[in-house]
Amino acid sequence: MDTQVEDIRVDFITGSRRFSNFCWALILLLSAISFSCVGFSSYLRGDIIPFPSSERILFIPQGLVMCLYGLAGLFISLYSWCTIWWNVGSGYNKFDRRKEIFSLFRRGFPGKNRRILMQISLMDIQAIRIEVREGFLSHGILCMRMKGRRDIPSSRIEEYPTLEAMETEAATLAHSSKISIEST
Repeated sequence: MDTQVEDIRVDFITGSRRFSNFCWALILLLSAISFSCVGFSSYLRGDIIPFPSSERILFIPQGLVMCLYGLAGLFISLYSWCTIWWNVGSGYNKFDRRKEIFSLFRRGFPGKNRRILMQISLMDIQAIRIEVREGFLSHGILCMRMKGRRDIPSSRIEEYPTLEAMETEAATLAHSSKISIEST
């Protein structure tokens, strides 16, 4: 969802609260619980849950390894659910042509640097760069090429479904902020 009022353009960035992240965190949680239950069932020599059966699994070494896999999966699942809860990576990009400032705001992990806010003069932005990587997992990303500093990514990899959508967004952004476009 983007908004534009005369000289101000705001692009909202979706963070960790995406459908795919919910699905992966749920799959990881359910599989970790299943591994843990099978491991504990092999220790108790009886099934905690009817599916999957642990009759032919010895506790040492298979059951113990399954318990450890389940425990590791629970920790990774907890991490995934926390990033979804805190909505890590969400924020906005704001182009203000009146004040000639580009503001980039993102939410991070709780702590001292929970909120990340960068304000950059539009004069310091050399160009909007489109970076496309071809191959098995091809993706594209929009970056702000800075004068004398590192490039600043302004979009997520998954944000644009096609290259055409990314090019259209870059053209709109370049036109509204009067910045040139580069491609790599």
